[in-house]
Formats: sequence, structure tokens, C-alpha cells
Amino acid sequence: MSTAPTIGPSKSDPDVLSAAGDWTLRHATELLAFIESAPDRAKDIDGRDIQKLDSTGAMLLSRYAVRVGLGLATVEVQSKYQSMVDAVREICETPPHTKAKDLGFRRMLERLGFSMEDYAKEVLALIGFGGLTLQTTIRTLFNPSRIRMTPTVHHMEQVGLDAVPLVLLLSFMVGAVIAFLGATVLRDFGAEVFVVELVTIAFLREFGVLLTAILLAGRTASAFTAQIGAMQSGEEIDAIRTLGLDPIELLVLPRLFALLTMLPLLTFIAMMAGLLGGVAVCVANLGMSPEMFLSRMDETIEARHFWVGISKAPIFAIVIGLIGCLEGFQTQGTAQSVGERTTSSVVQTISLVILLDAAAALFFMEMDW
Repeated sequence: MSTAPTIGPSKSDPDVLSAAGDWTLRHATELLAFIESAPDRAKDIDGRDIQKLDSTGAMLLSRYAVRVGLGLATVEVQSKYQSMVDAVREICETPPHTKAKDLGFRRMLERLGFSMEDYAKEVLALIGFGGLTLQTTIRTLFNPSRIRMTPTVHHMEQVGLDAVPLVLLLSFMVGAVIAFLGATVLRDFGAEVFVVELVTIAFLREFGVLLTAILLAGRTASAFTAQIGAMQSGEEIDAIRTLGLDPIELLVLPRLFALLTMLPLLTFIAMMAGLLGGVAVCVANLGMSPEMFLSRMDETIEARHFWVGISKAPIFAIVIGLIGCLEGFQTQGTAQSVGERTTSSVVQTISLVILLDAAAALFFMEMDW
């Protein structure tokens, strides 16, 4: 049977309040009414006559004690309820102190410093991982029987063949856009014919390799990170080491060899698709025949532009492969870590590819190549 809660002056001392009955969630409305009508002051509260007490009742008893200038620590209850009362008092009467967030200049400097330190660690890790991979590559090349052709061909298919339709489409559309914008601007000067040089040089030197590298940075580097990260989470890489196998030789080199083989080929495909996009716009918008476009390109464009662009493809392939695999090995073993490392892999590869391309463009310009 449930007993209604009561609280009032004790018979022995009017300044001491005596609580009795059931102080439970079922009687929360009555307990709230007690708090509203509580006296301003009281010497003590005696809760030994409380028959039933739950966490809600203890919380409301704490509010009542605070209302009369006391605390739950002064309330004496039955021993079986003491541990619960202590836990409720710790939560209700001594809330954790939370420091206000500093969103000002000092906080900004702190975040900036942390980011710079993290980037420095990532660069050092990439350099170290690159050296380890180079050492393993040299050792493997001196023993060709250790080259794993089956996984290499498998990754060549994933990296290269499966990406061909997307590379063709994007490169064709970008080539068409560049030709259209060039024709729109050059038409005012009566120099539409120079659209041929604009599209050809842009794609042979920059856009062909850059678009392909960015596409593979988002498509392939993330896949490498997710694959190796999932193996790291499942402790498969630890099992590989236990079996006496080298994870670099088994997991990294096939992916790196596949990228080194397929990225230059995809770059060539991207160059041709970009030129086809330029030809399509010139034919449709400028009234220029494909034969005229190719003749103009043959007369004005040197082969060095092609070699400048294609020479950057192996460098970008190494960067994409190393970052994608390194981020996979750095996975901590949780699904959240796999997602974070995959995102970091894409951001790092795209950023580094663009930085390297800009540095290469400045170098080739200074060398007049």
C-alpha cells in the first residue's frame, strides 16, 4: 500500500521538520507542493520515518532542504537509502564546474597551433612512410618473385579501367567549357582561332593530369584508406605480421604499382577527351572544322607541352598511393576512426596534388619548358 508523504514540525522540537510516508515519483505533485509551501528556515529535517524513497523523492527532498536553508547532507534517512541520497546530493547540490568556452583570440591561436603541429606530424609520418616503402620496393625489385602480380592487376582494374568513363566525361566537359569561355572572350578581339592553343596547352600541361589526379585522390585514395583501415580495425594487419609477412609488400606495393601504371594512361585519356571537348565547341560554335583544329594544333603546339604534363603523373600517383595507404595504417580501430582517416586522406591528397602542380608550373615556367 502506498502512503501519502508528509512533512511538518516535529513533536519534540518545532524547529525540526519531520518527513514521513512515501517520497516517490508517484507522489511528485504533492512533494512539489511541499516545496512551494516550505518555511523560510528550519533547524533540521528528520527523514527516518520515510517508508519509501526513490531518486525522484531524494531529489525533491534535496530541493526542500535547500529551500529551508539546509542541504541534503543534514537530512537523516534510513541506512538502506543513504547511498542513493549521497549520490543524488552530489548531483543536485554540487553540480560539476564547467569552464566557459573561450571563443576569442586565444582560442583561435590554440586551434591554429594545434593544427600546425598536427600537419607537421602528418608530413613527418608521410616522409617516414615513403622511406619505408622505398626500402621495401628496392628489396622487392631485387627479388622479382616477390612482386604480387595478381593483386596488382586487380588494383589496376579498380584504379584505371573502372575510372575511364568518369575521366572521359569530366575531361570532355571541362575541355568544352574552356573552349566556350575562350571563344566568348577572344571573339571580342577577332582571335577565336587562338582557342585551339588555349585548349591544347591547358589540357596537355595542366588540366589533363590535374583533373585525373584530383579524381583519383577522391576515388582511389579514399578506397585505399577504407580498405586498409577496415583491416586494421579487424586486426588483420596484426595477423599478417604474425604470419611473418610484410604489410608494406603485401598491401602497399600492389596499390602503388597499379597507380604508377594507370595514372599516366588515364592522364593521356583525359588529355584526348579534353581536346575532343574543345573540338566539339569549335565545330559547333566557331564553325571550325576538325581538320582545321588539328592542323592548327600541329602547327603551333610543341611536344614539350605533352611531356611536361605527363611527367607529373608518376609524382601524383606516388602521393595519392602513399597518403591513401598511410591513413589506412593510422586507423585506430573504430568505425569513426575509419571515417575520419578517409576524410583526411581525401583532403590531404587533393591539397598536396594542387600544391605540387602549382610548384611544378612555376618551375617549368622559370625553366622556359
